[in-house]
Amino acid sequence: MSGKSILRKNWKLILNIVTITALVLLVYAIRHQIGTTIKNFAHINGWALLLIIPIEVVDYHAQAKMYQKMFATLGNKLSYSYLYKASLELNLVNHLFPSGGLTGISYFGMTISGSNEKVTGGKATLVQMMKLVVTILSFEVLLIFGVFSLAIVGRVSELTILVAGGLTMFLLTVTFGGGYIVNDRQRIHIFFGSLAKALNYCMRKIFKKKTETISVDGTRKVFDDFHDSYKEMMRDWRQLKSPFLYALLANIAEVLAIYVVFLAFGRSVNIGAVILAYGVANFAGLISVLPGGIGIYEALMIAVLAISGVPASISLPAIIMYRVVNTAIQLPPGYYYYHKSMNKAKVIGPG
Repeated sequence: MSGKSILRKNWKLILNIVTITALVLLVYAIRHQIGTTIKNFAHINGWALLLIIPIEVVDYHAQAKMYQKMFATLGNKLSYSYLYKASLELNLVNHLFPSGGLTGISYFGMTISGSNEKVTGGKATLVQMMKLVVTILSFEVLLIFGVFSLAIVGRVSELTILVAGGLTMFLLTVTFGGGYIVNDRQRIHIFFGSLAKALNYCMRKIFKKKTETISVDGTRKVFDDFHDSYKEMMRDWRQLKSPFLYALLANIAEVLAIYVVFLAFGRSVNIGAVILAYGVANFAGLISVLPGGIGIYEALMIAVLAISGVPASISLPAIIMYRVVNTAIQLPPGYYYYHKSMNKAKVIGPG
């Protein structure tokens, strides 16, 4: 039996093994943080810390509703409970396989289109990418509020303005650059065709393969569908008002989850500092090669909080506590639903 046949027959088993391995590596990577967190439990208000749970419930509620509204604009009615579970799965995938969100987009397209005959891969990919767009744009609103909050207490230094301005420019460049590409069918073909060819070239060099890993023709078909769905959605862009508001709610919930950890330590910090630090760490952490952005995320959070007037002695234990507790809350249910999807999936296997 050829290697390709073995891969085709056992792809779900292989994917589960890879996922479990990544999960073990994640726990190993944060083992010291877990130890520090356990020591800090004696110094925190447990009731305040438990507020993270309802906040995360609201966060995933907002994400599920966001997806539901976007699919509705394309003529697909998907259940709220199904999309809530899909959001938990997607969080697990993005946590364990850092790739700037590309793995999550691919996985979402596979699972949604594989489980729903009326939802094409192009539609599912578009919805996931538009979710990223409205999340970025709604965060800009939160960022303006954060800088204003810092200005009220006189914490807006030149460095703070530089960080906020740099983050704003980065987010707007990504958003409008992506919009420029997807607005034209030819630009989509050029961009994603070039990307597929580059990835195929790398795979040939690494694995000495002569065949294409990514079908360029198949990619074109998916993004033709993607472009048509995009045009359909943009016929009345006002339909995105509701997803935008749900994206804003999700961003607020993410920030509040960090803020309540500071409260649990008996520290009242400026919410603007938390917003700015969250934005920088969350988006820069996408480039990390380690699961969950371990290392980069914490370092950037602490550095930006320090710039905003929160000493490292205060922020370090709070950020470590947040990361460990938040991971412990979200990943187990995410893996449970991910595992269920893999068992009954009609998702597309290799080849």
